[in-house]
Amino acid sequence: MAGVGLDRVRGVAARVDAVIRPSGILLAVEPIDLRCGIDRLLVLVQSALGHDAFDGSAYVFRNRCGSRIKVVMGDATGVWLCVRRLQQGRFVWPRRGDALCQVDAQQFEWLCAGVDWQRLSLRTKDLARAL
Repeated sequence: MAGVGLDRVRGVAARVDAVIRPSGILLAVEPIDLRCGIDRLLVLVQSALGHDAFDGSAYVFRNRCGSRIKVVMGDATGVWLCVRRLQQGRFVWPRRGDALCQVDAQQFEWLCAGVDWQRLSLRTKDLARAL
């Protein structure tokens, strides 16, 4: 059953990738109130995270219980806002420390599927070193 969900996420990710091509994917480590909209998220990127909200990067925020995320990305032509909610479980999130955590496209795909992307990333790196 988990494979079917991951295949569906990959299909959506492929369609989104055809439209949205972020220059980077950054997770905001601290949870926020996700009732906020695009404008407040853009202000958070600039004021709390210290980044240019229109630099082409995708900024990912999560709610306190970890069941929802919002992704905001601004570029020269407009702003994207995407929402993802897990029906069961929670998104695996980096531990508190730095304000931001950068992930690659594969890690983000795993995160959106509700998979422990941090463990899979370590296994992938170990496998690459073994080869």
